[in-house]
Amino acid sequence: MDFTYNGSELNQKTILGHPSGLYVLFFTEMWERFSYYGMRAILVLFLVSSFTDGGWGWERSEALALYGVYTGLVYITPIFGGLIADKLLGYRKAVIIGALIMTLGHAAMALEIFNNFFLYLGLVFLIIGNGFFKPNISSIVGQLYKTEGQDKDAGYTIFYMGINSGAFLGILLCGYIGENIGWHYGFGLAGIFMFFGMLQFYYAQKIFGSIGILNKSKSSEDSIKDKPQDFSKVSSNIIFDRLLVIIIFSFCVIFFWWAFEQAGGSMTIFASDYTDRLLEGNGALIFKIFNSLITVVPMIILSYLIYLLSLITFKVPQMFSNSFSFEGRIRRAEYCLSVIILFTYAFIIRLITGSAGLEESVSFFLLIPAYWFAWAQGAKRCHDRGNSGWYQIIPFYGLWMCFAEGKSGTNEYGVNPKIDESSYKLSSVFLISSFLIIWIIIIWMLAREFFLPTTEVPASWYGILNSFYIIVFAPLVSKIWQSKYNVSGPFKFGFGLISLAIGFAILAYGSINIPLGAKTASVSMIFLILAYFFHTMGELCVSPVGLSYVSKLAPKNLVGLMFGVWFVANFIANTAAGFTGSFIDPIVEVYGMSIFFLIFTIIPTAAGIVMLIANKKIVKMMHGVK
Repeated sequence: MDFTYNGSELNQKTILGHPSGLYVLFFTEMWERFSYYGMRAILVLFLVSSFTDGGWGWERSEALALYGVYTGLVYITPIFGGLIADKLLGYRKAVIIGALIMTLGHAAMALEIFNNFFLYLGLVFLIIGNGFFKPNISSIVGQLYKTEGQDKDAGYTIFYMGINSGAFLGILLCGYIGENIGWHYGFGLAGIFMFFGMLQFYYAQKIFGSIGILNKSKSSEDSIKDKPQDFSKVSSNIIFDRLLVIIIFSFCVIFFWWAFEQAGGSMTIFASDYTDRLLEGNGALIFKIFNSLITVVPMIILSYLIYLLSLITFKVPQMFSNSFSFEGRIRRAEYCLSVIILFTYAFIIRLITGSAGLEESVSFFLLIPAYWFAWAQGAKRCHDRGNSGWYQIIPFYGLWMCFAEGKSGTNEYGVNPKIDESSYKLSSVFLISSFLIIWIIIIWMLAREFFLPTTEVPASWYGILNSFYIIVFAPLVSKIWQSKYNVSGPFKFGFGLISLAIGFAILAYGSINIPLGAKTASVSMIFLILAYFFHTMGELCVSPVGLSYVSKLAPKNLVGLMFGVWFVANFIANTAAGFTGSFIDPIVEVYGMSIFFLIFTIIPTAAGIVMLIANKKIVKMMHGVK
């Protein structure tokens, strides 16, 4: 059978003109970005908060320096994760391993209330896990498409919409809960949905066919069906030119992310200390309505995408006839879901009782039903497997049982042959359950805010604007890239850099009246709102397009490694961003806040102009890749 896309037969079914497997990756990446940006949104604020507010009371320069080291290292490990996946694991195993390690990292950060060591341990886990996860899920996206043209560009833009959907929800919810309820609650919430994303990907991975599996003994028929376009006969000179273009793009993107990543550092400080965030009367009401709209509307769009994906995954041939043919697997999934329900229920109960100032005993009493439910599920699972004994009283013993396979293991591709089409159904169940929980938290948050007479906009809230703009404008930009108005890659990079510079020029203008050395001010929030808009327009022209070009230009045996090189550029940019941002106080002291933001206006503008001038030369070096 001649397939339009690589992957399984189910992957040939499309959603909004793209293969259904793209949306499995969409939601997996969404939950990973939820956890990453949710934690990142409150990290600096937590570090600079006083001890009485639950923070560590660090100086701004110290917090921004740690922020720069962390955000830099999460982009250096992908080069090693990409290489390991290329040679040893395969992309899919690497994604699952990375997601599991990051889940442990967020859990450790939530325990920082007991010991500071857990925060550092959590950051280490997040850095390592991201190395396995980040480059390899992007590689799978590129291999879904047989063509190397506009469809892949549009696919990466849709995928990038998933990235920013997660960032939007993570910053919104983790930021709100962290600032208003407790920092460790914000860290913990990030980990819960990272776990959801891992399970959703694990149970839906067969939709990719042999994509992302290390090829050990594939048949020639599978290789013809699933292998992307063969570039092995391309001359070495052409390969060299294309790799050089990837390096040029990677170098260019350093200037973009160096400025852009001020969003989680100096721009967060600007929002916290220099922006008028207190709203009263009509201003507060307008913000509450606006905040509700920009929260609910994207959630409706994402829920609709889940509905479309579920229509496909729930209608797999023989789905319902096979659903109960492997009762053990259904029981494993049932217990695994019960564990998730336990953690989520416990988290929400502690959140509500903590915010209401209730005693610890009340929380414990309310958690008894959840503990009993987990124990009952674990005991039933042990009984189903013929296990009995005193250890059945430990509910988490069943967590091992839910992944135990008994006599059957994995085949030569690392895929469990017993997991049939019903696994798609389980993936959808995990995805739908996670969104139901998100809806509950959002409704609670919005209702809680509406009853307050005044509103202080959280400093982390402005970070959601970037993600909101992407959710709104990514489909439009994707359509432009598929139309006759599509422009070359270097032109997109140049325009993106200049658009980013315009955003910082707006902040520089808004900061003109801030006195030298001022520690606080009350600048209108409109400047941040406009700045994030132009930053987002620039990001849409650089980041998803860059991911697409790495996938198209790199030889297929080096895709994972070249994605690692791409993320090394992000490492340099993020580290430099934190280092530069740590000088905000001395620069403001001597030159003023306006000059600080002008630095990020001038340099990206210069880099953008260079890309526009070099456009024709770079396009020629791409040798027909569009």
